[in-house]
Amino acid sequence: MPIVPIVVYRFLVIGITTLAVAMPLSLVIYQSFLTAPFFDHSAKASFAAYSFVFADDDFWQAFWTTITIAGGMAAIAVPLGALLAFLMVRTDVPGKRYLEPLLLIPIFVSAVVIAFGYVVAVGPVGIFSTMAKDLLGFVPWNLYSLFSLIVIAGLTHVPHVYLYSAAALRGLSTDLEEAARVSGANPFQVAINVSLPMILPAILFAGVLVFFLGFELFGLPLVLGDPQDVLVLSTYLYKLTNKLGVPSYQLMAVVVVVIIAVTAPLVFMQRLLLRQAQRYVSVRGKGLKTQPLRLHGWRWFAFAAITLWLIITVVVPLFGITLRSFVVSWGEGVKLLDVLTLDHYRELLDYPNVIRGIVNTFGIGVIGGAIAVACYTAIALAVHRWNSGWTRLVDYIVMVPRAMPGLIAGLALLWVFLFVPFLSPLRSTMVSIWLAYTIVWLAYGMRLVSGTLLQVGPELEEAARVSGASDLRVKRDVTLPLIKYGMLASWLLIFLIFVREYSTGIYLLGPGTEVIGSLLVSLWGTGAIDLVSALSVVNVVMIGAGLAVAIRLGVRLHG
Repeated sequence: MPIVPIVVYRFLVIGITTLAVAMPLSLVIYQSFLTAPFFDHSAKASFAAYSFVFADDDFWQAFWTTITIAGGMAAIAVPLGALLAFLMVRTDVPGKRYLEPLLLIPIFVSAVVIAFGYVVAVGPVGIFSTMAKDLLGFVPWNLYSLFSLIVIAGLTHVPHVYLYSAAALRGLSTDLEEAARVSGANPFQVAINVSLPMILPAILFAGVLVFFLGFELFGLPLVLGDPQDVLVLSTYLYKLTNKLGVPSYQLMAVVVVVIIAVTAPLVFMQRLLLRQAQRYVSVRGKGLKTQPLRLHGWRWFAFAAITLWLIITVVVPLFGITLRSFVVSWGEGVKLLDVLTLDHYRELLDYPNVIRGIVNTFGIGVIGGAIAVACYTAIALAVHRWNSGWTRLVDYIVMVPRAMPGLIAGLALLWVFLFVPFLSPLRSTMVSIWLAYTIVWLAYGMRLVSGTLLQVGPELEEAARVSGASDLRVKRDVTLPLIKYGMLASWLLIFLIFVREYSTGIYLLGPGTEVIGSLLVSLWGTGAIDLVSALSVVNVVMIGAGLAVAIRLGVRLHG
């Protein structure tokens, strides 16, 4: 008798999860083989869309530019992130306790906000650019170039490599490092010849991740690449409608299929590399008790290098966008005290859709994040301690949305709402945004909850079963109460992710479904820099408040 309910629960959860993931993907593939939008009665099966896209020079320009940017990002982020992890985990660099939360800011701040910040800070007439021109007579950098885009993208993705490298180093025995120290190796030699080679699988995993993130890059190339017409696949997709002047769903679907065809193998390669990394660092010794490697005179040099990276990637863009939100205008010869104002924030009150966007963003972070964590928990509980092939199937299913960048997932969900009649009324509600966010971050949310479940020993669950409790009751009365703090931490992290998200809701943006991220992209397209700067600061404050609460409660920001 008790077996039936848990079996029904498990297969119900698996069925709903599979449907939520497979429907958008299937519709995209179906649309790519039509001659017109699927709701057009004249649509016929054809390869015409593939022929058009593959014959388009802009597509190939975008494709190879994306490859170049992704490779450049990885070339910059991987060595810097690995070295940063070594300095923070294995050495006595000053201020580690305070530096680590700051290192993760680029992960949680929206990329589109960072891009806007760079424009107003170091753009042609940016705040720092005008200062440099006053001092030097010229601006010694060019923000609007492919090189600058690659450098900024690489530097802002250093934290992704840092997280996985640091986690691997913390779980690694330090016996060989100590032997190298005794043999007279200096800190640099220990890092290059001993520590980093021992966590190579984790570094490779992070490298594949950064290369993959290069394919979903949207905010930075949209803002920094537009003046020079630097196209990547995501911005090419975004601008594709302009080619025909009508919604060219079939062409957009082809681009989506191409992106998924490239990113899906990368996602599953990450999975294999992560397994290897976990096995590689599973031998734990006395590493956590080892004295940190002394850098002596180099410790302040290392601190200065980390601080410089923070200034370039965090301080410059955030300071730029914040200052711009408090001035009427900026340019050569402008004196700061003469242009200070609060008018931009007052202007926000004059735009109901902007106020609604702020409220919606907070609501989807708080309420939507809580419901999303409940969904992730339901899926995780269904496969928890279930030795079955179905568990592996669920593992692969939740990875699939990760191969769809947010922009693509939002577009696919839009088509689902248009394709399924009874779902159409939901398209103009916040349910559409919530569903898109929840599916896009399915793998991340599952990782958070599953990690919490793995910390629960099986003894109490076994004791409840021996007492006659059914599997479902064990999960309800024993497992759930034991992971409530882990679920709270997961909710805080999902809140941060949902509040910063910008690309997923672009195609779902409409009256009543405005969110800050999508509004920023829309407002930037109209040239409303004053509103963009003020709204960006509101978004950063919202994220900062969430980060402060998470840190105060001791939440590990990387899950």
